[in-house]
Amino acid sequence: MFDAEKLTEQEMLDLGQLSRLAKGDIITMTHLAGTGHPGGSMSSLDLYLTVFSHANLAGEDRDRIVISHGHTSPGVYSALARLGHMPLDEVVAFFRKAGSPFEGHVVKGIPFIDWSTGNLGQGLSAALGFAIASKMRGFSSHVFVFMGDGEQQKGQITEARRFAVKYGLSNITVLVDYNKLQISGAIDNVMPQNIIENYLSDGWDVREINGHDHQEIYSALRQARGDDNPVCIVANTVMGNGVPFMENKEKYHGSPVNKDEYKEAMAALDLEDRLDYYREKRKGTWTFKPSYENSEVAIDTGEPFTYRDEDKIDNRSAFGKALKDIADRNIPQGRLVSAFDCDLASSVKTSDFAKAYPDHFFQGGIQEHNTATAAGALSTAGVLTFFADFGVFGIDETYNQQRLNDINATNLKTALTHVGLDVGPDGKTHQCVDYIGLARGLYRMKTIVPCDPNQTDRVIRYVAAAKGNYLVAMGRNRWPVICNEKGEQRFAGSYVFGYGKMDIIADGKDGAIITYGGLVSKALAVRSSLDSQGWDFAVVNMPCVDEADQAVMAKMAALGCIVTYEDHNVKTGIVPVITASLLSHSFKGTLVSFGATSYGASGETDDVLATQGLDVESVTRAIVKKLGDG
Repeated sequence: MFDAEKLTEQEMLDLGQLSRLAKGDIITMTHLAGTGHPGGSMSSLDLYLTVFSHANLAGEDRDRIVISHGHTSPGVYSALARLGHMPLDEVVAFFRKAGSPFEGHVVKGIPFIDWSTGNLGQGLSAALGFAIASKMRGFSSHVFVFMGDGEQQKGQITEARRFAVKYGLSNITVLVDYNKLQISGAIDNVMPQNIIENYLSDGWDVREINGHDHQEIYSALRQARGDDNPVCIVANTVMGNGVPFMENKEKYHGSPVNKDEYKEAMAALDLEDRLDYYREKRKGTWTFKPSYENSEVAIDTGEPFTYRDEDKIDNRSAFGKALKDIADRNIPQGRLVSAFDCDLASSVKTSDFAKAYPDHFFQGGIQEHNTATAAGALSTAGVLTFFADFGVFGIDETYNQQRLNDINATNLKTALTHVGLDVGPDGKTHQCVDYIGLARGLYRMKTIVPCDPNQTDRVIRYVAAAKGNYLVAMGRNRWPVICNEKGEQRFAGSYVFGYGKMDIIADGKDGAIITYGGLVSKALAVRSSLDSQGWDFAVVNMPCVDEADQAVMAKMAALGCIVTYEDHNVKTGIVPVITASLLSHSFKGTLVSFGATSYGASGETDDVLATQGLDVESVTRAIVKKLGDG
């Protein structure tokens, strides 16, 4: 807990002994696996041992640990095992064995490790989320972020530094392993950088220490806990520390020692060669099982709002109103809700939330990578978290960050506006016509594209209470309120959104148009045009674009023609899902697919749709021709 002014002589001796033993573990496990990163693990080891020995690692308000340079996992595993938190022999024997919990890069579920890492530069952003959660929940816990020096070249770290200072996250301490080497050689040759100056210029306090002196490490950590600013500790270290032939050699950044080097290293550390024992043990299996629990919050989702067409409400405004209503029902009661924005609050409609609950609103500026990761981490720590952004920024630009959120099983609700060709005049750089395909590549993310403001409201309330990552996509323009044959709002009254359900908006006997989002109203217009030419087509709304409602699809598969209609890349939208479903139902009719076949032009939405053959007239004409040819 860093209560003592300094370490005792015995504590120093104990840490020194643990360091020597753990270095042997690092060399053994990487040699046995034939792969791994021993050099950096050895240079970071003394930092790990000191923090793991003295941080508060008990209780709900424990300190949080993020290992940003996740390739130093041998150092993390050996330090934790030597301190009694994991079975040492299993750590060494099963490192990087397929299926074992001791993976090549640090994973969530290892004791006290709160974030799976590997692709560099994201750890500090995740730490921001944990630090925010600590402050919002009234905890005194601290967040320790271990980082490499080479990864400081990443731009996302700059984004995170600024964010930490803006929001006064003095409960974060960064420890940079400054061994001055990376895979390709000296960091100054690979990409020169001014680590200390960069942190100072962004408003951090910086301390420079000897990263192998446990007393210096401890003192710097103790002082950092009392600082009013976030602190960066730059620890001067030696790659391969403790084994003379490995020291200051970039070769050992990502390469284990060979057989002869192994014997020499163990002799240098005055340790027994137990390689035969571990080689035999590796043939067996392990007992240790990683585990973690994301903190969750029970949310009162309230009663949905109902909109009429004359209200002239677009879907993104319906999202903003639902978000504010959910906050009103929960934040005063102590149930935590937050929203993140990237300089687009007025466009993505988080402004009302921000005005009402400024302490729960986080403006990340034009720093989407950091914002997506910070929001993801916060969502695992007992705070309902929304990340609102334009489609091209919230999933295209941040795919790597969303992928890491997916790996970490976050509980993030991503609200994307300005998707599809609906963005119109903004042109191809802003027309997000690939979001469904991108999100489909994430195993834990579910994508929903509501078709009008009433369905949007109910979808937002649904995802607020549901566990897991959800992407809710909305256009830029106002889409008509969808009504039934009686002129009543189709998605109001007794309607309840259910994930995976498709909505039959209108029946038909000749075929069906399956669509979603802003094209539902246009599909109804196509249906009307077809009707005037003697064809009776159903219209089906598919808001859950990755899930085919098999009951509905069984009915549709009995028809002679299925049409998919979307302003999304036709190769990666709903076509794969619909095709698979039709095959399972032995569909023998005609399948016609309409979607974006190239990046869109810049112009009014209807004109842009027309250039891609997606306007009502073009779609009707193409369907009639297909039916005639058939």
